[in-house]
Amino acid sequence: MNPALKILRAEGLVCLLLACVLYQVQGFSWLEFGIWFLLPDVAILAYVLGNERLGMWAYNLTHSTVGAGLLAVLGLALNAPLFLQAALIWFAHIGFDRALGFGLKFPLGFRVTHLGVLRGMREKA
Repeated sequence: MNPALKILRAEGLVCLLLACVLYQVQGFSWLEFGIWFLLPDVAILAYVLGNERLGMWAYNLTHSTVGAGLLAVLGLALNAPLFLQAALIWFAHIGFDRALGFGLKFPLGFRVTHLGVLRGMREKA
């Protein structure tokens, strides 16, 4: 594994841990965390349904920290704890995926990501 990839995966782990610590500090429900944690992975259904381009866009939109960050800012600006809770769960999910090596997708298929080509998976998701 190259050094840059190690750093990117470590950043993912830090994102996961920080989101979980902030989640605990806010006193949010861990049951709700568990229920909603995998929600961003619903985007993978676009790949399963055979549309790789839509799958790439759906996956990248739900696995980018941009959306989670904007939701967190909105939650803080509006004093809306539900938005902040959702953002922290979203950040945790993204961090978890990055720590495992799942990156943003390229139009070459599900396996090709900004963190490299995923190994040990079928050619198509």
